[in-house]
Amino acid sequence: MNRKHSPPSRRALLGGAAATAVTALAAAAGTGTAQAAGDRPAWPTGFPLPDGWLPEGITIGSRPYAYMGSRANGAIYRTDLRTGQGAVFHEGTPGLASIGLKLDDHGGLLYVAGGGGGTARLVDARTGALRTVHQLTSATGHFLNDVVLLGDRAWFTDSRDAVLYGVPRGRRGTVRALPLSGDWEQLPDVNNANGIVSTPDGRDVIVVKSTPGELYRVALRTGHATRITLSGADDVVNGDGLVRVGRTLYVVQNRLNVVAVFHLDAGATTATLRRSITDPRFDVPATAARYRDRLYLVNARFTSPQTPETAFTAVGVPL
Repeated sequence: MNRKHSPPSRRALLGGAAATAVTALAAAAGTGTAQAAGDRPAWPTGFPLPDGWLPEGITIGSRPYAYMGSRANGAIYRTDLRTGQGAVFHEGTPGLASIGLKLDDHGGLLYVAGGGGGTARLVDARTGALRTVHQLTSATGHFLNDVVLLGDRAWFTDSRDAVLYGVPRGRRGTVRALPLSGDWEQLPDVNNANGIVSTPDGRDVIVVKSTPGELYRVALRTGHATRITLSGADDVVNGDGLVRVGRTLYVVQNRLNVVAVFHLDAGATTATLRRSITDPRFDVPATAARYRDRLYLVNARFTSPQTPETAFTAVGVPL
């Protein structure tokens, strides 16, 4: 999740790639409702969050509930996608932050990246109670940003250090620090590693590097990072949250207000731009999560005043 970049100019989406087909959705701002077939009630395509929430991460499991973290105090809000109604699920604490988060349906836990606090928190997905806190780093100059569940670990990115952290799934085990090597070059004073997903073969992870806007395949056995070749796009600058469905990779480019949709080759070594998704309700969306045939995104509004009175929303768009 990217907070440090200066807003880019309104250039042609993704370097003006000729292959880009922009999907413009004419949904009204605020809480919209999608047209449903027959008399079946339609699910909302947008819903509000509490004023001053400062959202950045969103996760959805097998049931129609979205969990969204707060940068303001580390709280978590849960919304029923069928109605758009929600409430605070996990109470916050001053000084904490909830950035990226992932729901483990089977284990009944939420894994939460703690931003500058350097923590990975495990929250009971049924009750909202805090279960475990892993202090991944105590040094300054770190930012635990996003997380993916893969195998027996939850893997966290650190935007300010060339390392991934593997936290055991559950409450026991040893945290593994995995230094990044290979093609990875850590840049100073900017957000580097951001969103993270598993590769289609389930062996490794894909990480987006927000600055200068690159994708990498990272081997979890060694930490070796191989830059993924982009076709049809120059870069994925401001790349934030990632969602993968099969070999389709969705890259949220926050300050560009666009989701770039790529097709991955069999080895996840090349990503070919197929189209882009945009929506008039996008207001610097940070991350996304899939439920059925929609992507749900939280509007972080990084370019707007970040005050207790600032209004925030999440929106749903077709895959």
